[in-house]
Amino acid sequence: MAHAISVRLDNEALRALRRVEAQGLTQSEAVRRSIVNEAERLRGRRALAAEAAALEADEADRAEMAAVAGLMEELRAPG
Repeated sequence: MAHAISVRLDNEALRALRRVEAQGLTQSEAVRRSIVNEAERLRGRRALAAEAAALEADEADRAEMAAVAGLMEELRAPG
């Protein structure tokens, strides 16, 4: 179901909208795609942050990373 909304755009956003429209999209298509793409990007960023936090909180994983780092340091060529 489509909903009509009113949005005020600043000059930077208007210029960006014009560039997107120049690719053959209507204003509505351009705005919809931009909103959906940004939401997906944010969702991906949150998922990545959650995964990093979970790995950081895992004591066994941190111990293994420290062990690997120590081994790599031992194997490193002098100089």
